[in-house]
Amino acid sequence: MTDGFEVPDAAATVLLPAVVARVTALADRLGVPHGEVFDARRLSSASGVPESVVKALLGGRPAGEQDLQARFVQRLALLRRTRLKPNGRRYTQQEIADGAGMSRQQAGALINGDRRPTMEHCDAIQRFFRVHAGFLTAEDPEALASALMRTEQELLQQLADREREAAPTTQATDDPLERLLQDHGVRGIAWRAAQLPTDQHRDKVAEWLDMLLESVKRPES
Repeated sequence: MTDGFEVPDAAATVLLPAVVARVTALADRLGVPHGEVFDARRLSSASGVPESVVKALLGGRPAGEQDLQARFVQRLALLRRTRLKPNGRRYTQQEIADGAGMSRQQAGALINGDRRPTMEHCDAIQRFFRVHAGFLTAEDPEALASALMRTEQELLQQLADREREAAPTTQATDDPLERLLQDHGVRGIAWRAAQLPTDQHRDKVAEWLDMLLESVKRPES
């Protein structure tokens, strides 16, 4: 019985090491310290995964809460600690209930682990705390991989900005190929490709880009 939740597959297990390797390579290229991109406290807050589990997973050790309900309670407790009201205080059960459209009794039972959450409960609470879909339910390796992929996007943005600043500006406006690649967002293509789950998927993107490049003729010199 999954209560409408997706049954996780093996992709989440193999995704994390690949993302860690890509983020490491980008950080090295940009000169960003590993301690910054792999900061356990920051990644814990972004993913909902406990710091100890983040450190274990980054170290290549199996870790994480397997039970969905226990994971939900764990992530919700982290949200209440880290997503505070403007006055710096935690949201009360009544405020969470009102914001999520449920009774205080329902909210209390979910917070205390006395009631198994449904997809509707998760969606409502995630919207209230303004976190992404799956924050309360994704398996720990998958959640950490997603947080690191957002870090990867930020690093790709930095790399693209740096390379654009260093690139000559005169040829780009005269060369249709350079203009096409610039206008259609190489950064956007890179971000989407980075989120694909396997190297096979990313190789397919590379094939499509090769076909695009072959179809564009440079002007005769």
